[in-house]
Order: sequence, then structure tokens, then C-alpha cells
Amino acid sequence: MSLNKFVANKARPLPVIIMADTSGSMSVDGKIDSLNQSLRDMIESFSEESRSRAEINVSVITFGGQAQVHLNLTPAHQIEQIEELNATGGTPLGQACRLAKELIEDKEIIPSRAYRPVIILLSDGHPTDDYNSAFNELINSERAQKATRFSLSIGADADDSVLSEFNNDIEAPVFHAKNASDIHRFFRAVTMSVSNHSKSQSPNQPMKLEFAEVNTGELVEDDFDLDF
Repeated sequence: MSLNKFVANKARPLPVIIMADTSGSMSVDGKIDSLNQSLRDMIESFSEESRSRAEINVSVITFGGQAQVHLNLTPAHQIEQIEELNATGGTPLGQACRLAKELIEDKEIIPSRAYRPVIILLSDGHPTDDYNSAFNELINSERAQKATRFSLSIGADADDSVLSEFNNDIEAPVFHAKNASDIHRFFRAVTMSVSNHSKSQSPNQPMKLEFAEVNTGELVEDDFDLDF
């Protein structure tokens, strides 16, 4: 019998791409601090997950003043630390969409064997560039259509019409964070959902967002201050 039959299958990547608004308005009311802590906690949790079936990869694209890839798509267990996000400038969502589309469509970075990506868009304001074309190209691209897309509206000034169009789970409309602590709660839910999804028997199925667990192991909505 060939020894090749005993070679363990390599875990398939499960990309998690975060498109984060880091415009100047995120500097108030502790929003950027909460986002930084949430990202650190998420990556730390992902790094501890088993990689027997799926290997969680994380990328962060920021758009504040200008859009940039803040963290290249990297296996979570290889990320030792993430540079702090700083809030400044306007909200160039269109630029961020172009970067996200380039990343998602690059089959050298995200191979065909990868599981469906999870894409998260969060913002506390309105786009300040001509975003429409790039936004539509992103959400209508073949891979982004298959991805699980969630959006988080922060505060009272976010453009919910854009965020709701980005979100593609009819059972999970735009999530609203009233304050900085709600940002952390949202990321806790995403972290738990992705972690559980990576260990499931069918990681390539669309992912559902799960709520925080309490000591009983039950999922409860009361633990969240988020509006739906």
C-alpha cells in the first residue's frame, strides 16, 4: 500500500477579511480603542483554534484618509502582533473596495481550495469618495457573492443604506453599535461564529452569526446591546 495514503490532508484556509473605517470620527468616544482591542482579541482566539480542518487567515483593510492593507492575509497562528489602528482623515470606502476585490480575486493569495471567505465591513460615517462603482464591483464579484458578508454600523451617523447593501445574510441585517463596548460585543460574536464554523463538518457552507455564550452554553441575545 502506498505511503501517500497516510499523508495527512493539509487544512484549507478560511479567509476572514475586515474592512475597517479608521476615519477621524472613529477617534471619539473610545471607538478606535475598542476596535484595536477587538482585533487583538479576535486574532488571539483564532490563533488558538485547531487547524485540523480549516486554518483561519486574517486580513485587515483600513480606510481613513486613504485606504491600505493594514494586515496582509496571514494565518492567525502566525500573527504575533498587529499594529495599532489610528483614526484620521475622511472615509474613502471606494478605495477600500478596490483593495478588497483585488485580494479576494487573487488566487495565489486565496487559492481555489480555500473555504468561502468571511468579509466584515464596519463604519461610523458616510463615504467621502466616489465609491459606487468600486462598491458594486466588489459585492457583485464572483467570490464576494459567495462569501459571507456582515456589516457593523457604529453610532448615529453611519450610512446604513450602504452597509445594508453590503450585508448578504437576510437573517442577519446590519448590526448597530451604539457605543464602543458594542464594537467589542460584535467582534466576540464574529470570533465565536468563525471558530465554530471552522470546526464544523461543512466549513464551506454559508456562516451564520452566533451570539455570545453564557456559562450554561446556551446562546442568548440578552448579552448584546446591539440593535437589529
